[in-house]
Amino acid sequence: MTERYVKVYPRFERFWHWTQMLLIVALLFTGLGLNGLHTLIPFGPAVMLHTVAALALIVLWVFAIFWHLTTGTWKHYVPTRNGLVRVAKFYLFDIFKGDPHPYRKAYWRKHNPLQSITYLALKIILFPAIWITGLLALGWNFWEGAENATALAGWVTGIHLVAAYAIAAFVIAHVYLLTVGHSFREHVKPMITGFDKIDLTPEEEAYLEADEPGRIRPRG
Repeated sequence: MTERYVKVYPRFERFWHWTQMLLIVALLFTGLGLNGLHTLIPFGPAVMLHTVAALALIVLWVFAIFWHLTTGTWKHYVPTRNGLVRVAKFYLFDIFKGDPHPYRKAYWRKHNPLQSITYLALKIILFPAIWITGLLALGWNFWEGAENATALAGWVTGIHLVAAYAIAAFVIAHVYLLTVGHSFREHVKPMITGFDKIDLTPEEEAYLEADEPGRIRPRG
C-alpha cells in the first residue's frame, strides 16, 4: 500500500456538507428558541426562519441522495463489523492515551466502521424522522380534523424533539472529535480542499495517475 493525497471529497460533497452544517445550526438555534430555551429571536421570525431552513435542508438532502445513488458513493456508508471493535475501543479508551487511530482510510472506503454505522443511522433513521414529523407539523391545518389529531400531534412533536436532540448530540460529538488526535486544522482541511491522505494499492495508484490525474497529488 502507498500513502498518497487523493481527492476523496468531491466539490458537491463539500458543498453539501458545509451547507447542511449551516442549515442544521440555524434549525437548532431557532428550534431552541421556539421551545423557550432562549429569547434571542422573536417567535414569529423564528418560525419563519425555521421553516425556510427546514425546507432548504430537505431539498439539499434530496439532491444528496440522488448524488450518492448515481455516483456510487453510497458504498462508503455500507456498515461492516471488520475493525468495528478496535475503532470503538480507540474512541472509548485509546484516544485519551494518544494512541494512533487503528483505521487507515482506503480509496474504496473513506469512513471507518463506526463512522459508517453512525452516518447510516443518521440517514435512514434520524433524518427521515425529522423530515416526516416536521412536514406533519408544517401541514397541521390539513389533518387537524382527523380522529385523535391532538394526541397524534403530541407524538409528532415528541419524536421531532427527540430526533433533533439526537442530531444535536451528534454535532457536538462530531466537533469534539475534530479537536482530538490530529490538529483541528488537519481534521477540517480535507473537507475544504477535498484531498485526504489515503492508502492506495499499486493498481489504484496507477489508475488514478493514468486516468484521473486531477484526483491525486504529485509526489513531493
